[in-house]
Amino acid sequence: MNNFTTHIPDQTLTIDGRTYTAQDACAHGQKPSRLQALFREQAGADSFLAALADFLAEWFDASDTVTVHTSGSTGTPKELRVEKRRMMNSAMLTVSFLGLKQGDNALLCMPLQYIAGKMVVVRALTAGLNLIPVTPCGHPLQSVSQPLTFGALIPMQVYNSLQHPEECGRLKNIRHLIIGGGAIDPDMEAALKRFPNGVWSTYGMTETLSHIALRKLNGADASEWYTPFSQVSVSRSDEGTLIIDAPLVCPQRLITNDIVELNERGQFRILGRKDNTINTGGIKVQIEQVESALKPLLPFPFAITSAPDAKFGERIVLLVQHAPFLNEQEKQEIHRACQQLPAYWRPKQWIPVAALPLTGTGKPDRAAAKRLARCT
Repeated sequence: MNNFTTHIPDQTLTIDGRTYTAQDACAHGQKPSRLQALFREQAGADSFLAALADFLAEWFDASDTVTVHTSGSTGTPKELRVEKRRMMNSAMLTVSFLGLKQGDNALLCMPLQYIAGKMVVVRALTAGLNLIPVTPCGHPLQSVSQPLTFGALIPMQVYNSLQHPEECGRLKNIRHLIIGGGAIDPDMEAALKRFPNGVWSTYGMTETLSHIALRKLNGADASEWYTPFSQVSVSRSDEGTLIIDAPLVCPQRLITNDIVELNERGQFRILGRKDNTINTGGIKVQIEQVESALKPLLPFPFAITSAPDAKFGERIVLLVQHAPFLNEQEKQEIHRACQQLPAYWRPKQWIPVAALPLTGTGKPDRAAAKRLARCT
């Protein structure tokens, strides 16, 4: 028998109702595993199923760690090695919180190079869930016929699903829907409030092995506050940023760049990011607050960023997804919207762009947006 990592020798994974063992998933030297060979033959070497088989081969190898990549939403993406036992700890926190049980159907529609996708698989491995894999796309519910107990989606996928009655119906029927990887638009949150099953916004990052807190978006207990899992404690730094102590999933204390408010129940809410603060003329302006104020006032996609300015140090810049130029009516529309902001929040420059920069996980790519503004 292969020398599997000691804490995962007996795990199996059920995919679309068929159960595979560690022996099926584990590669042998340069020889692919049975599962890798099967999925590559069925769907091609570059398919999502092949990527799933590759991750399972890594999961069942002799190493205590796996490789994950950060999303790069605020800088250059990084490669990290994370411990399998801590990934299982994280999985059990979610499974326990949501009450998932063996045989429940779990949708996998996240890219597997990032922690969110990997953790869906690890939850299935840890709790005996039936994994329903769908190649990551904007409409993951388009062809899913099985009833889903658990689904993890990004906001873009939720937005697209809400626009199509059939997909929206499937979204509503997910018993436990978690949404992560980006901010949830107020209009989307309003639409989700009417859903009959549990809908949650997640808080986490690669270093915390996916989420460590959830915020309820619907029902009588809907809230703007995130509730940390058990055995996770949070505090606030002198700069107002969130500090996370989660020894089950991360060996060291994490000091984040998220500016937060705490309440007496140990919950927190996000006000913005420290690295998304623009210092313009000595006044600190939070990018997320400006975007939130402009959202109901502008009819096209946009992002707030900054560029160096000789007078103010930094000037606020509005990137508008609209190419190749803005006509006079659209300029007037932007002007009227900006005039409704506090004077020190108003963008001093508008730049039309063909597409707003996004990361591989669909988040605003703040670093790329700033580079774009500086080069224009």
